[in-house]
Amino acid sequence: MTTSIPVTPAPRKRFRPRFSLVLGSGVVGFWLVVAVLGPMVAPHSPGQVVDLDVFSPMSSAFPLGSDYLGRDVLSRMLVAARYTVFIALIATLIAAACGIFCGLVAASGGWPDAVFSKMFDTVNAIPSLMFGLVVIASLGASTTVLIGTLALVFTPGAFRTARALALNVTALDFVTVARARGERLPYIVVREILPNVLGPLAADFGLRFVFVTLLLSGLSFLGLGVQPPNADLGALVRENIAGLGFGSSAVLVPAFAIASLTIGMNLLIDAISARRAGGGR
Repeated sequence: MTTSIPVTPAPRKRFRPRFSLVLGSGVVGFWLVVAVLGPMVAPHSPGQVVDLDVFSPMSSAFPLGSDYLGRDVLSRMLVAARYTVFIALIATLIAAACGIFCGLVAASGGWPDAVFSKMFDTVNAIPSLMFGLVVIASLGASTTVLIGTLALVFTPGAFRTARALALNVTALDFVTVARARGERLPYIVVREILPNVLGPLAADFGLRFVFVTLLLSGLSFLGLGVQPPNADLGALVRENIAGLGFGSSAVLVPAFAIASLTIGMNLLIDAISARRAGGGR
């Protein structure tokens, strides 16, 4: 009499994280390439009127049509993408750097924790869009003011995330051992705490980039973003909104570009988080 050994079927591979990683990386990488090389390959000057007709449809001469003044939408898109990506990226880098530094210092406790927590709680109590409107309307809508305002709005969130992660790591044994050895705070923060929170902080950076991009586009749509003759993607939607009734690509294409950039970054963040949760497989 023979006994049969049950065979356990092999688990099916999960393709969703890998698909999200490839798709998200491709979309984000595409917009980074456009931001870097776009103005160099634009077929026309972004401010040049090249079509006697306004809101003309897509054609071989104008692949994305023309805008409300008869300017080439493709050329303006290639330049506007640089403003959106680089302003959002620089503002996110500043917010993340300041928030992480203050959060790691505050995790040590004492008066730095009380001072930073109260200060950032005060900033965070003001709605982000309202805060941006007040600051930019007071100081003027320049690129420097725009970057500084966006960075200030999102620094409290980066601070809270970094502080919470650092507090969890501070309670672990190896940090206690480092303190018992007599290590100073800078060593503990840089060598013991920071390497163990880099992964979650990187995911938070990507999510914060999405929020910065959306707020930047909202401010530009209200006329307080990048000022004419320059424009970012949100400004392109605002200045061509009158052509929406004609089904003009001058409105739809910039709106799709904003959506694809944010969705691509979200897919990339989800894929990286899933890979970390699965042990990096």
